[in-house]
Amino acid sequence: MALPALAIFVAFGVIPLVGVLLLSFTRWNGIGAIHPAGLDSWRTVLTDPGLPHALWVTFLVMALSWAFQTPMSLLMGVFLAGHQRYREILAIVYVVPLLLSSAALAITYKALLDPNFGLGAGLGIPLLAQDWLGRSTLALCVVVFVVSWQFIPFHALIYQGGVRQIPVTLYEAAQIDGAGRIRQFFSITLPQLKYTIITSSTLMVVGSLTFFDLIFVLTEGGPGDATRVLALDMYKRGFQANLMGPASAIAVILVLVGLALALLLRRLGGRDASASQQEGM
Repeated sequence: MALPALAIFVAFGVIPLVGVLLLSFTRWNGIGAIHPAGLDSWRTVLTDPGLPHALWVTFLVMALSWAFQTPMSLLMGVFLAGHQRYREILAIVYVVPLLLSSAALAITYKALLDPNFGLGAGLGIPLLAQDWLGRSTLALCVVVFVVSWQFIPFHALIYQGGVRQIPVTLYEAAQIDGAGRIRQFFSITLPQLKYTIITSSTLMVVGSLTFFDLIFVLTEGGPGDATRVLALDMYKRGFQANLMGPASAIAVILVLVGLALALLLRRLGGRDASASQQEGM
């Protein structure tokens, strides 16, 4: 039964990855003949002073988006886990940003944040009329906010499912003991969602490595290189500078970084699970 899924994974996952790895050792402009280049592409990428900066921006966007998305998604998921009818309606409304195109969201926010014709200028609010995308710190904050705004509903659905799997008897016993909602959240809900948090965090961390279309439309990596993440750097090298070799090398680096982070989070969750099983024995 697993053979169809395995075949799809090999065809669309393993083979393209091997192709990108082989392409990183060649010289190709995307149109003409492919010529072997040895380690030239890797040497070019690894000695480029812009690589550490792109890595830093990538990890910064990853950390800030995780720190913003996790508590908001968790609280929203706990709220939506209730069975009241109005919460089901709100759950549908909250999912709307997830259904929209990232490029469309970037165009919309770019228009709303325009200091001359945007929302701030139209409402006459100086705080909103500042140059959000023209300053390094503000541009980075805007990217993190828009990314979080789009993907919080997805992770809220994950936490909603996790909360509904918690036995109701735990909350009933806590109520008998006189525990309020805040105490129940920190003593029951949060510990029971430990592995859900690890799963959600893994998706956030690995997914943040592939942020490209939203950042490209919103800031194009600017101002300067303030929001030039590694995925955007790969695009600029490959499809604007026609350097497919270095672009493929960056793609391999992205895969290795994502794999390392996913294994690290998986290891943390696995250790906790093994420790809890040993304690139970």
